[in-house]
Amino acid sequence: EDPSLERHFKGHRDAVTSVDFSLNKKQLASGSMDSCLMIWSMRPQMRAYRFVGHKDAVMCVQFSPSGHLVASGSRDKTVRLWVPSVKGESTVFRAHTATVRSVHFSSDGQSLVTASDDKTVKVWTVHRQKFLFSLSQHINWVRCARFSPDGRLIVSASDDKTVKLWDKTSRECIHSFCEHGGFVNHVDFHPSGTCIAAAGTDNTVKVWDVRMNRLLQHYQGNAVVNSLSFHPSGNYLVTASNDSTLKILDLLEGRLLYTLHGHQGPATCVAFSRAGDFFASGGSDEQVMVWKTNFDAADYGEVLKTQKSGSSVDGTYHSLLSEMDCGVHLKKTKTQDSGRNHEQQQDSSLATTLEHIMGQLDVLTQTVSILEQRLTLTEDKLKECLENQQKIIQNKVN
Repeated sequence: EDPSLERHFKGHRDAVTSVDFSLNKKQLASGSMDSCLMIWSMRPQMRAYRFVGHKDAVMCVQFSPSGHLVASGSRDKTVRLWVPSVKGESTVFRAHTATVRSVHFSSDGQSLVTASDDKTVKVWTVHRQKFLFSLSQHINWVRCARFSPDGRLIVSASDDKTVKLWDKTSRECIHSFCEHGGFVNHVDFHPSGTCIAAAGTDNTVKVWDVRMNRLLQHYQGNAVVNSLSFHPSGNYLVTASNDSTLKILDLLEGRLLYTLHGHQGPATCVAFSRAGDFFASGGSDEQVMVWKTNFDAADYGEVLKTQKSGSSVDGTYHSLLSEMDCGVHLKKTKTQDSGRNHEQQQDSSLATTLEHIMGQLDVLTQTVSILEQRLTLTEDKLKECLENQQKIIQNKVN
């Protein structure tokens, strides 16, 4: 089934720049060039909150993982943390010297990473509300910065046409991806943490493997891509473009699934809900739209379950699938209608190969989890030994 428009929010007085769902899907936050942050209720007949505080356009918004805070960045050079309640109180973070384009919480909610036109990426502690450090190797505006799911890496996208990968602990740039032909508007990590996707003014979306630092997939569009969001299953990517469309890409098949027309004028931002059953989009037309993800509903419920149970080889399986499929399907898209039968044969042999690989991966997953259990046991034993040793030493001293 095609995705369908579920809700339509009107209230901003200028272009919408950013959208994000809270954990429980009860609320949706949006930022706008009108200097306001709006919190919309997904429940019918519930009023929206308008938060006023920024002195200039709000460029980005994000809910904390728990949903108890909302971060926003603005053209007024500040970052604000809001409590999404009636009062709409906020605290201000000041360290950037130009427009703040991007805010993102780490998955434990402890850190915040921000990107700015001052060419830096900055990391902050959320609870102490303190600036920690800057990453400064970009030579132009930084449009977007994101933590990896495990919080160890940071990825940033810039108008210097590069995407940079940083190690949060050493604060060093590990790699620069320079294949973009234009400014890089948006970047994000795949839920597995093994890949990143970047959107650019050269009308492309590129997917890279961050372990081998190589290009896995490349999608060529007809317009500047402003924003993208991974489905929590990791199998789909939604994009928002200047030609007013939202596009849903099937990453396993390496092809375009749907093109959605809803906005009048550029679609500026897009984001999946945390469970993947909805996605929201914002546009230059001042509107926020919520779409129901009707495709593949049974499928991603299952995928999410298996992901939650913590399969260690999850990342490997995703990039394996996308690499294998990438080769086959890139050839395919060119000959979409001719040679269907030949394709079906290819598909069935591919399916068999994939099944075989999946089987092997299951075995690997089990092996790894057994090893992890043994490791935990060993660590516990070691801890016990050390504690006993301490006791013996203390007894001797006493």
